Amino acid sequence: MESPPDSPVAQSAQSFPEKAYYPGQSKSLEGIAIRSFCLGIALALSVVSVVSIVLFTSSPLWRLPFFIGALSTFHFLEFWTTAKYNTPVANIGSFLLTANWPAYAIAHSAAMLECLFTNLLFPNRSWAPLYSGHIILFLGFIFVFVGQFVRSAAMVQAGQSFNHTIQHQKKDSHTLVTTGLYSFLRHPAYFGFFYWGIGTQMVLGNPICFVGYTIVLWQFFSKRVKHEEALLIRFFGEDYINYKKRVGTLMPLIGN
Repeated sequence: MESPPDSPVAQSAQSFPEKAYYPGQSKSLEGIAIRSFCLGIALALSVVSVVSIVLFTSSPLWRLPFFIGALSTFHFLEFWTTAKYNTPVANIGSFLLTANWPAYAIAHSAAMLECLFTNLLFPNRSWAPLYSGHIILFLGFIFVFVGQFVRSAAMVQAGQSFNHTIQHQKKDSHTLVTTGLYSFLRHPAYFGFFYWGIGTQMVLGNPICFVGYTIVLWQFFSKRVKHEEALLIRFFGEDYINYKKRVGTLMPLIGN
C-alpha cells in the first residue's frame, strides 16, 4: 500500500534528491557550483586584467587574459545552454572542461605559451604579413564573438536534439531542425566552434598555433560530420539527404 503524500514516509523520500546529484556523481550540485564559481572568477579576473593592461601599459600581453576570458565564457555557456534547453542530459561533463583530455588542455597551454614567449622575446616584431596585424586582430575578434554566438544560439534552437556526444540511437525527442540558423548552416554549432578556435589564435597573434588549430579542427570536424551524418541519414532518411543537398556547412571542404 502506498503512503499518503503527506505522510512522514513520503515526505522523507521527497526530501532527498537523487543519488546523481550528490558530491562525486555525474550531476553533482556541489561540482556544478564549484565549476561555475571558478569560471566566473576566471572571467572577472580576465576582464580586469585586459582593461588594466590596455589602459596602463603598451604591452600586447592583454591577449592572454582575453583568451582565458573567452575560454571561461565558452565553457560556462556550454553548460548553461545544455542545462536550460536540454535539461535531462545536463551534467558536470556538459562544461566540456575535460573533453578530449589531455589533447584539449595541451592545445590551449601551447597557445598561451606561444603568445607569452613571442611577446616577451620579440616584443617589437610583427608576425603578420604585409603589416596586416590590425586586420588579422579585427578578424580574430569577429571570429571569436560570432563563433560563440552561433554555437550557443544553435544549441538553444536545437534544444533536446543537440547533444555533446554523438547519438547512435534516435530518441523520441530528436527532430530534424531545418529552420533559423539551421536553414543556412548545416551543423552551426560545429561552425561556431571551428571559427571560434581559429579566431582565438588570430587574437593571440600565434602563427604556429593558428596553423596547428586550423589543421586539428579541420580534421576533427571532417571525421565527426561524416560519422554523424551517416547516423542522421539513418534517423531521418530522405529528409536529411535533401537537407544536406540544400544547406552547406560553410567550413571549407567539410561535409561536401
